[in-house]
Amino acid sequence: MTNGSVFANLALEFVRVTESAAVASARWIGKGDGKAADKAAVDEMRERFNQIEFCGEVVIGEGEKDEAPELYVGEHLGCGEGGAVFDIAVDPLECTDSVAYGRPNAMAVIATGPKGTLYRAIDSYMEKISVGKGAWGAIDLDAPTADNIKKTAAALGKDVSEITVAVLDRPRHEQLIKEIRLSGARVQLFTDGDVAMAVATCLEDSPVDMLMGIGGSTEAVLAAAALKCLGGEMLCRWKPKDEKHLARLSAAGITDLKKIFTVQDLARGDHITFTATGVISGPLLQGVVFAPRTIITHSVIMSSQPKEVRFLETRHAHE
Repeated sequence: MTNGSVFANLALEFVRVTESAAVASARWIGKGDGKAADKAAVDEMRERFNQIEFCGEVVIGEGEKDEAPELYVGEHLGCGEGGAVFDIAVDPLECTDSVAYGRPNAMAVIATGPKGTLYRAIDSYMEKISVGKGAWGAIDLDAPTADNIKKTAAALGKDVSEITVAVLDRPRHEQLIKEIRLSGARVQLFTDGDVAMAVATCLEDSPVDMLMGIGGSTEAVLAAAALKCLGGEMLCRWKPKDEKHLARLSAAGITDLKKIFTVQDLARGDHITFTATGVISGPLLQGVVFAPRTIITHSVIMSSQPKEVRFLETRHAHE
């Protein structure tokens, strides 16, 4: 079996991990307790990982070991011995607040690759632009907002007025939103979940053409893994929000805040996988449905080699 097949087959195993985490957290939808929802997802994800015969190391997780008892950066997962070691990036519950308050766009997410392929992003913020395969090469992080939109529209064969730009609904984006509207494009605001929105730019039936703005650095790596599989493009650079974040980056040896990262910088190599299961419906996946005798989950499994994307609906029997 080729290395590509090994990684792709493991992605099929990992979907059981995201399904379990999604179902566990979905039981907390709308109950106002994001911490409980996140803990349920973390506990389930870690338990399921350790039932799979592989060797993995968490490179993006719930925090450092002294901050998180499970799925911490550096933790080793899996019940296999010897063989290749995987980099694992996880967000057991992306959009914790969305689950707590019943808002859309929550997912359980895993990205993997061979050891050394996933960028070990310090938990801070990055400025980002994402587009799908059709607009590859059209974006420039240093270009004016209107120029990026105009070039993306031309690449996609659309009028600027038909372009929809997804932006996190945050006060820091007030000027960006004004610039998008002045360009003639449309804005789609969302409360949380820029991984799903970045991936949505690559889907033919998605209303989202671009993602712009400042969001989490760990989410950038997770999104890059998916974009690597889909042929999309993302450009980003560090944008620490305060002195505390600046000191955090400096302590990790990150001093060049002008460096622009690409998908290839964040997810290197040929054997990247991305797996996600929806908790609450969003632009990428439908959420968990609790039916009378079944629990229905909706997931996506992607691999960069072989290039495959599978959307999966699973019905789990329960009493």
